[in-house]
Amino acid sequence: MLNVKGVKDTRQVQSIALQSRLKIPLLFGLDVIHGYKTVFPIPLAEAASWDMELLEQSAHIAAKEAAAAGIHWTFAPMVDIARDPRWGRIMEGAGEDTYLGSLAARARVKGFQGTLGSTDAVLACAKHFAGYGAATAGRDYYAVDMSNQMLWETYLPPFKAAVDAGVATFMNSFNTLNGIPATGNVYLQRDILKGKWGFKGFTVSDWGSIGEMVTHGYAENDTIAALRAITAGSDMDMESRAYLKTLGTLVKQKKVSMALVDDAVKRILYLKYKLGLFDDPYKFSDEKREKQVLNDTSHKLIARFCAERSIVLLKNERNTLPIQSTVKTIALIGPLIDARADLDGSWAVQPVDTAAIVTFVQGLKNRYGNHVKFLTAKGCDVTGASMAGFDEAVNIAKQADLVLMAIGESGSMSGEAKSRSDIHVPGVQEQLFAKVKATGKPVVAVIMAGRPLILDSIADKADAILYAWWLGSESGNAIASVLSGNYNPAGKLPVSIPRNVGQLPFTYAQLNTGRPVMEDQNTTYKSAYIDVANSPQYAFGYGLSYTTFAYSDLKLSRSFMSATDTLKVSFTLTNTGDYAGEEIAQLYIRDRVASVARPIKELKGFIKKKLERGESETLTFAITKESLSFYNSQLNWVVEPGEFDIMIGSASDKILLRDKIFVK
Repeated sequence: MLNVKGVKDTRQVQSIALQSRLKIPLLFGLDVIHGYKTVFPIPLAEAASWDMELLEQSAHIAAKEAAAAGIHWTFAPMVDIARDPRWGRIMEGAGEDTYLGSLAARARVKGFQGTLGSTDAVLACAKHFAGYGAATAGRDYYAVDMSNQMLWETYLPPFKAAVDAGVATFMNSFNTLNGIPATGNVYLQRDILKGKWGFKGFTVSDWGSIGEMVTHGYAENDTIAALRAITAGSDMDMESRAYLKTLGTLVKQKKVSMALVDDAVKRILYLKYKLGLFDDPYKFSDEKREKQVLNDTSHKLIARFCAERSIVLLKNERNTLPIQSTVKTIALIGPLIDARADLDGSWAVQPVDTAAIVTFVQGLKNRYGNHVKFLTAKGCDVTGASMAGFDEAVNIAKQADLVLMAIGESGSMSGEAKSRSDIHVPGVQEQLFAKVKATGKPVVAVIMAGRPLILDSIADKADAILYAWWLGSESGNAIASVLSGNYNPAGKLPVSIPRNVGQLPFTYAQLNTGRPVMEDQNTTYKSAYIDVANSPQYAFGYGLSYTTFAYSDLKLSRSFMSATDTLKVSFTLTNTGDYAGEEIAQLYIRDRVASVARPIKELKGFIKKKLERGESETLTFAITKESLSFYNSQLNWVVEPGEFDIMIGSASDKILLRDKIFVK
């Protein structure tokens, strides 16, 4: 059953199922994407923390609350790699990088599932299998066309990580992959998932995707669609009802073997057994536990902790932030200063308890009380062309020591079926920013969105920029904590922010060309745009702190290694600034020459480390066969001998230490 929640309702519906002939208990499934009652940051925001323990913890609390409300199964995590922010569902995943995305997939599966059978765990669902994040031009549900090399190298690893973490279920993607709908794709489901990977759970179609194979032009009718789906390995039909209407007839006609049906049924029954539903169909329907868990105040504290660590500081000219004690009057301007439901973003469990959401204004007032005077003006709406509120916004900006502008998308502008061809800050918000900035007052832009937005003049002219995504229930408190310096931001971008739409899709891990170009060099007859820089506005892995860090003293345990060795790379990280802070040091590797051209750099490790002011510590990365391997043209996972670049830095475009190793 979909979208039935709460102990009272799930118990009632379960009781009806138990009047059936075989008394097989129902599974209750719900899209618990980033929280149940307590809303955590959207998954893309959480990925900006680069903190896998945090991702696991937030998923665990979401599972605990959902399970207490009678839910057995969540349609999460989404583990699609996404390199085109025009695609609205980028907000559900971990961004553009395969390595980071694989770690996030593993953490979230572990968090949701915990110990299956306990009443604080739910079945997780790795989705969408596969390639959905590469939808052409960022259009949701659209076709995907890619080489098997790219499929295996970039898009499948997070799904394999989910399998290795013990994920219970998989969901098919809506798209065609190289002309074959994923729901009817034998190569994906039978050959890879249930064959090569040995997946023992069950697969479910996405909403209506079996019937949609007819619309794709891959099946003549629902009967053929059902035949192709069950043959390909789709165990459960969500909402197209093609199995309900036609599968019995297909078995009687011997077009579908009973063995296929038995296999699908066995996989589903086993997970009901694993949850303990055959022993007690009502074990997740305890009203006392529901009340206790859903009112656990510690969950809000953890949500705030997660939200603080999801914020990325993109710019901070002249140490505008943290807010100094000399600031006595602050102007709060923008269409999102009093937003509530928007701060939960897409996929919050409905109905949203808007009273529980801490707004931007409220968070700052909670932090400063009467010690700072706040002036507020909306200025404009998120969308629309009206500039009627500009004068009021400019007037209060002139009276302030500092201006904080809450701008970006509404919560309904990112998510499923929310593709945008233009991902600039919408409406007239940029014009509002320009008018406010023209007052000469320092302006901090707080960007709230479910995707990377093109920032144009905001990137150039803002004194400071915080990327605050959609942070959930504790949004306002978390943003205020960072603005005030109570928490020193440490987030790093899990996805590049482009300069314009023409750069999309974009990734730092691009292949080189025969005519590469370096910025600030002559670009004639080079692989370059003539009207914009080739680099992103802000690169994958980028994020500032209120303190500064120095990288030094790179050492290799040796320069040569075989494919079976482990090589250690160490360096010294020093906090050279005025605040205690966390740094996310990143390891990138480049295979210089291979049988298949390799990316110019690939993330292969990171360490998140907190250092006090003036403190230094030696950090060490381990380079193994796994770090150096890739899929060759035969799709074998191999290490080839040769030269590898070792790069350590604070972002994909901020490499601070370099060396080489040679693999025999």
